[in-house]
Amino acid sequence: MIKKLALENILFLDIETVPEQSLFSGLTEAKQELWEQKSQYQRGEISAEEFYERAGIWAEFGKIICISVGYFTFQGDIRHFRVTSFYGDEITILKDFKNLLISHFSQAKHLLCAHNGKEFDFPYIARRMIINNIELPYKLNLFGKKPWEVPHLDTLELWKFGDYKNYTSLKLLTNVLGIPSPKDDIDGSQVYKVYYEENGIDRIVAYCEKDTIAVAQVFLRLRSETILNEDEIIHI
Repeated sequence: MIKKLALENILFLDIETVPEQSLFSGLTEAKQELWEQKSQYQRGEISAEEFYERAGIWAEFGKIICISVGYFTFQGDIRHFRVTSFYGDEITILKDFKNLLISHFSQAKHLLCAHNGKEFDFPYIARRMIINNIELPYKLNLFGKKPWEVPHLDTLELWKFGDYKNYTSLKLLTNVLGIPSPKDDIDGSQVYKVYYEENGIDRIVAYCEKDTIAVAQVFLRLRSETILNEDEIIHI
């Protein structure tokens, strides 16, 4: 079934997120209390303030700082994968991403694909849009859709082959599938520091784009197709 999908109809993506404030003290008292309650199970004996740098994984306490997207184009036998990113102000990021979906990926044949996207990227983007008073585009609005009508692909889900207790990171999956590692500078645990302490958004964008490329590479391997070489990847 996966082989029947036209690659040019799939938008591959990855997002990077951070806590909404640089410091726990920047939250209102009400939000601090809510964070203490929300994070109680995960942080154990660690204080809510110390644990706050991990708040970016929750859409209610975080924000999106980059969305990288990639898509295939074909001219005869020539294949390219075009990659670009939206970054900066979160509202601008979300509106630009929404405009891309509406203008180029809004038809029934179009699909979105991310690694662990069904559990993280897609719902996170949708929640942040609602929080920022942005109406959801059709591709992210799942209300009333049957499971087979949801236009989302997830390389983690595809790799599970029905083994729903399994979790395989993108880094591990690229390793076992012989795909060049996308993690040659920073990893997800460092994004908070690079963003808030080093003002290194360019490094984060590069990291996000490499993950987007890696998702596409995994998808190609799942289809038993040749992975992309550097000459086929175009950054725009």
